[in-house]
Amino acid sequence: MEWKTRRSLKKAAKLVAGADGLLIAAGAGMGVDSGLPDFRGTEGFWKAYPALRHSGESFADIASPVTFAAFPERAWGFYGHRLNLYRETQPHEGFRLLRQMGETCERGYFVFTSNVDGQFEKSGFAPERINECHGSIHHLQCLNDCRGEIWPAGEINPEVDTGRCLATGDLPTCPHCAEVARPNILMFSDWGWNTARQETQQEKYQCWLQSVSNLVVIECGAGTAIPTVREESEAVGGRLVRINPSEPESGLDDAIEVRMGALEAIRSIAAML
Repeated sequence: MEWKTRRSLKKAAKLVAGADGLLIAAGAGMGVDSGLPDFRGTEGFWKAYPALRHSGESFADIASPVTFAAFPERAWGFYGHRLNLYRETQPHEGFRLLRQMGETCERGYFVFTSNVDGQFEKSGFAPERINECHGSIHHLQCLNDCRGEIWPAGEINPEVDTGRCLATGDLPTCPHCAEVARPNILMFSDWGWNTARQETQQEKYQCWLQSVSNLVVIECGAGTAIPTVREESEAVGGRLVRINPSEPESGLDDAIEVRMGALEAIRSIAAML
């Protein structure tokens, strides 16, 4: 490890030690060390879903309510595979280490993530301290949002032909109107996302932010392609530690930029505390 990186990690550890609140901000790169794909670019997406390369479908094409309406078997082939994958995946050690860091702060921690995979809750983070800004694949809603309801996906076990990216069994449906159900996730060109669950999370998150006087933000794996997490990290007013193996740069003068993968950097910071 070069001396500049070590110095940055030591500064990050010192900040965490003096914080009264820790905001853990995470993008898709946070899950890479658990073995999850991050869909980096079209080629990265097609590597994870080769069947869609043959049909020429991009992430924006498949992750759309239009596809649920026009070709629900394809849409649930994609999201059913992801749901099964996230259920099977075990979060890497970095999740536990971040939670332990946050638990030592006087005002505790909060998670702000664009990830829909549920890995933070699975690794022991309190559900009431997680803000999933793009929703969660572990919750469903009616494609037409007929009753404005959101329900857990716990009883849904999609059967998927991964080679063709097609759902082969019964599709999840709305219990009221029998329309196809969809994940309660913000998709591309999505005007039908039911935001009620996310709005509740956002309210709790804002209340927590107001209670913190010395905030430190550790951001992991948030890229510039969809910059929601990066923009939030820079806007909340705390000291930012940005961990990213390829895009650690920040527009903040006092940000600590760490060009590393999430797990390696988190382990290093934890060891220095």
